[in-house]
Amino acid sequence: MLIIKTVKKRSLGEEIGLKAGDKILSFDNFEAEDILDYVYYDASEKFLLTVEQSDGVSSCEIEKDADESLGLTFVSDNLETKTCLNDCIFCFVAQMPKNMRESLYVKDDDYRQSVLYGNYVTLTNVTERDFERILRLHLSPLYISVHATDGEVRKKMLNNRFADRINEQLKRLDENGIEMHTQIVLVKGVNDGEILKKTVYDLARLKNVKSLAVVPCGITRYRDGLTKIDDIDGAYSAEVIKTLQNINKELKRNFVFPADDFYIRADLPFESAEFYGDFCQIENGVGMNAKFDLDFNTAAEKRSYRRTFLVVTGVASEKFISKYAKKCEELCEGLKVFVKGVKNEFFGESVTCAGLVVGKDIERAAKSFENDYDELVIVRSMLRAGEDVFLDDMTVAELSASIKKPVRITECGGEDFFNGLTRDKINE
Repeated sequence: MLIIKTVKKRSLGEEIGLKAGDKILSFDNFEAEDILDYVYYDASEKFLLTVEQSDGVSSCEIEKDADESLGLTFVSDNLETKTCLNDCIFCFVAQMPKNMRESLYVKDDDYRQSVLYGNYVTLTNVTERDFERILRLHLSPLYISVHATDGEVRKKMLNNRFADRINEQLKRLDENGIEMHTQIVLVKGVNDGEILKKTVYDLARLKNVKSLAVVPCGITRYRDGLTKIDDIDGAYSAEVIKTLQNINKELKRNFVFPADDFYIRADLPFESAEFYGDFCQIENGVGMNAKFDLDFNTAAEKRSYRRTFLVVTGVASEKFISKYAKKCEELCEGLKVFVKGVKNEFFGESVTCAGLVVGKDIERAAKSFENDYDELVIVRSMLRAGEDVFLDDMTVAELSASIKKPVRITECGGEDFFNGLTRDKINE
């Protein structure tokens, strides 16, 4: 049931007499569960709408143009998160330290969040009713964590006895035209080697699987009592890259994409921007550096700006960011940029990405930095979505007060990096 909050003036909804407080019960006799039902039917040309109003329940046939809207908003989107039923051996949430915000321990596995926001889901908690709804509403694309098409290996990785249904689920989605982007979290000695190759080829055979990302599992220092997982080194990473490159050559298309982290660990050059196509896996850490380079070079131009910055980033990104900091200096007269890769003492030094660097570690690095600078620069991905707060609950304002320096936040990407360091954002 969806409760109407507002009805747009002169909309079709107003024309048929809908008002705030009315309850939409169903579309075409299917229960109105959440906002996805409204989005689907609001884009349809003909459907049966059933509504409960103050004078009772009634139904009416709606006929309209596909781009004509009912013009409704709702009290709630009814998208309360469906949680994960798995106990994955590589789960990052299980490796979080204690006494952090409650929201950081929520393990979501919601197909609705997948189609709306690109969240990866395992499909292990999808019921037959859910599946029928996915197909009926044509919820596409979906982002699916496959990890392995070998059923026994997948059950072991997810610690879920129903995890081996993945092949029939993928086939059913494929046959019904649901586009899919997929991922493998690679665990050394578990789903690599021949298991990895099998998974890639199995997925490549499905015409509606549009891409596959292979990412290394993150390992923090908080793994007491958890399955032992070995970290990977440069040689291992280089072998993964070589294996996946060879498969793409055999397939004669760029289908499987190694995460940027493999290239960093192997100290190998990143692929060109063309390799990643439309960057469909960029939120998964795939192609971020190539996209950064592309966007930086698009924005780069001669400028003048007298300022000295200390840019902090993850250890893995220090060499890469330093390269572009140097380019900024060369293009911008009066600019000086220092770059510092911050050791992650909070999660453990095996965690080297910028997005998991916390406030206390930045504070420690900034206070020990020997050169003087005007402002500290961080990237938005270090902060919680919509907040100026790091994962350890330190705020940007608290960091600034502690180090006695202004803190400048740049958005993610090469264009934002260049613009953020070469002009005063206050006067943009």
